[in-house]
Amino acid sequence: MKIANGMVIFSVIIHHCVLFCAASDIITSDNPVSDGELLISKENKFALGFFTPGKSNYRYIGIWYYNLPEKTVVWVANRDDPLHDTSGVLSINSNGNLILHHNYSDFPIWSANVSITVPHATIMAQLTDLGNLVLIQNHSKTVIWQSFDHHTDTLLPYAKLGVNKKTGQNWFLQAWKTDDDPGTGSFSVRFNTSGKAQMFAYKRNNPVWRAGSYNGEIFVGIPFIKRATATDYGINVTDNDNEVGFLFYAFDKKTIIRVVALQSGFFQTLLWDYDKQQWNRFWSAPEVDCDNYGSCGTNSNCDPLNYANFKCSCLPGFEPGNTTNWYQHGDATEGCVRKKGPSLCGNGEGFVRVESVKIPDTSVANANMEMSLEECEQECLRNCSCNAYAAADVRNGGSGCLTWYGTLMDTQILSQEGHGLFVRVDAVELAKYARKSKRALAKSAIVGIATACVTLITLIALFVYCFWNRKRKDEIAEQELKLNSPTEEEDGENRAQPSLPFFNIKTMMTATNNFSEENQLGQGGFGSVYKGILVNGQEIAVKRLSQGSGQGTQEFKNEIRLIAKLQHRNLVKLLGYCIHKEERMLIYEYLPNKSLNFFLFDRNQGTILNWDTRFHIIFGIARGLLYLHQDSRLKIIHRDLKASNVLLDVTMNPKISDFGMARIFEEDQIQARTRRIVGTYGYMSPEYAMVGQYSTKSDVFSFGILLLEIISGKRNTYCLKEQASANLIGQVWDLWREGKALEIMDSTLGESYPLDVALRCIQIGLLCVQESAFYRPSVLEVIFMLGNEVTLPSPRKPAFLFNSNVEHSESSTSGDPSINNVTTTTISAR
Repeated sequence: MKIANGMVIFSVIIHHCVLFCAASDIITSDNPVSDGELLISKENKFALGFFTPGKSNYRYIGIWYYNLPEKTVVWVANRDDPLHDTSGVLSINSNGNLILHHNYSDFPIWSANVSITVPHATIMAQLTDLGNLVLIQNHSKTVIWQSFDHHTDTLLPYAKLGVNKKTGQNWFLQAWKTDDDPGTGSFSVRFNTSGKAQMFAYKRNNPVWRAGSYNGEIFVGIPFIKRATATDYGINVTDNDNEVGFLFYAFDKKTIIRVVALQSGFFQTLLWDYDKQQWNRFWSAPEVDCDNYGSCGTNSNCDPLNYANFKCSCLPGFEPGNTTNWYQHGDATEGCVRKKGPSLCGNGEGFVRVESVKIPDTSVANANMEMSLEECEQECLRNCSCNAYAAADVRNGGSGCLTWYGTLMDTQILSQEGHGLFVRVDAVELAKYARKSKRALAKSAIVGIATACVTLITLIALFVYCFWNRKRKDEIAEQELKLNSPTEEEDGENRAQPSLPFFNIKTMMTATNNFSEENQLGQGGFGSVYKGILVNGQEIAVKRLSQGSGQGTQEFKNEIRLIAKLQHRNLVKLLGYCIHKEERMLIYEYLPNKSLNFFLFDRNQGTILNWDTRFHIIFGIARGLLYLHQDSRLKIIHRDLKASNVLLDVTMNPKISDFGMARIFEEDQIQARTRRIVGTYGYMSPEYAMVGQYSTKSDVFSFGILLLEIISGKRNTYCLKEQASANLIGQVWDLWREGKALEIMDSTLGESYPLDVALRCIQIGLLCVQESAFYRPSVLEVIFMLGNEVTLPSPRKPAFLFNSNVEHSESSTSGDPSINNVTTTTISAR
């Protein structure tokens, strides 16, 4: 009995010993790690052990976060040499080398491949709380080998990315092959030390993205680093004759952040969200088309904010190599070539400064850090084959010298933290840019003087206007807005008039029961809408603009001018208007079914919208938009297309309404720009919201949002906490890429819709909301795609504007955009 009890106690001791050993952070020659056991860092941040990724049947030894519910592997030892069973052991062999082998054989499947002369008993491996597995000598604490020197796809804080120019040691990231296979993939992120060293992303050794060189403040292709390091993160950059590289870290030790190279071709920074218990994308590259290496060919400049037009332009002194492909097909693969002109050698040539760019690929540039920017200019002028120069370091006005003697590749306009590039041009081009610069300065001066004069005149006029009696002011305002109408209507019956009918205030008050709450149909950004009945029994809708609204006056005039000239079954019909002192009203045909959002976003009312009705509404909106863009006497951009601005008649026929923000384009006009941004968050195109640039493609973007809302029954600002995407566009895009797009369909439809047509609608919606306006279809193309079974192009990445912390109400906004950077050029002559 005593023996039995002793055996039990011994077994318990052995069991606890095994648990203790398995849960330690150290491997020694006497304490290996077998499959099923874990090595855990002291503060329980990281674990090392054997794992099987995804649907794979193989076993790998790796490191992952131990304190997160989602298993995220950050390092794999035997990524290209998997184990076929659970017999793996990680141990220190008799030579003091860290090896992976089968428990029945000492033959190494993988090893740290180090040469050690000290006794193996003094060597141990330890997993640190940084996620670094280090092989160290016990007595001297010398690090012999570390996993931080052999990244797989992940860069952790305090780990280095770069190159030791003396030893050839290269710290780089290499993506997994697939989610199920951590083997060496085709996508990598590494430094190129040729010329001025810079970071690249490669696919099979071909560059696909470039971070640019370090300019003393940031890697110029990653401008967000400057903002991030000013608040939450720190970076250490080394760029000298011995080494180039960088590492990063978070100031807050609780922050969990990692950088990863994905097999999909993206280089991302991911941040752990403690509230949602998931990884959130903090930054990603490439983000826009211009981020793709050489997207505009040689000697060109790519503008990611030029949404409506072709994103590519030639640098000063250059022209398209293939004008047909460039202008007609939007194909810039052949890049730009030098314009024919005077010699660039001793004939009065000089430089044009191109502002705010990611300077061209510096791997083919000559770098001299001892020169000043003035000396750099003279150096470039002396060599007739020098095409451009730039400062190597932007601090303190610029220093160091970068010169390019061949083609200029991968130049991109940056809205922030851009670099100045000086491009060599001949005397003719130099004079042309000088004239442009003088005209710009003269125009600026004239505009300044004119503005001052207008302001002074306006102040004087305002003083006189306010001094004048109130009655006269009302008469003037009324006459100004009547649009040549004859005398007022009497008893609700219009006299014969050559233009839009005018209704008096008494008629409006009688028709709407003195604008009672019972008659109110809704409320928008510029006032309320009431139902009314004229004395002849005709039902009307009265849009009563808010009194004292500075916006309302212009929108009121605009809407009268526009709608009076428009006639289409998918546009709301304007019946007349009313002016009385500060009161301004528009009288429309009354549509009994209210607006689309009344049905679309109400679960009870949504059941009325079956598939045929929804498709009919989509088609009708598109036809109305086509009339505005192409078929009417005027070319009109609506600028505020949304569900609440689509009204439904008794047969659920859609009618586009509210033209207060619309703009007329000339016949051959493509786009326009404004500093006064008006519209509704969630429907604005990115080019309009960011820089005030609008075109027919802006309306196409809004239509795409509306289409996706109609088939899903959700607002674009709709989101669920458990979903990674913060708006409807993001959810549709994620589901589309996963092949599960139909999951976005409105649940009230059940299965009563044609799968192929629904998928086609989703794809058309994604085509309409592509980030670049250049790739969005026209409304005519949309109608053709909706009505025909044709092969559709694959949608590119959509825009994700205003996609977080947005209320589910439709709010309009106006004012200057927060970002309105325009690339400019200045002249530097010889």
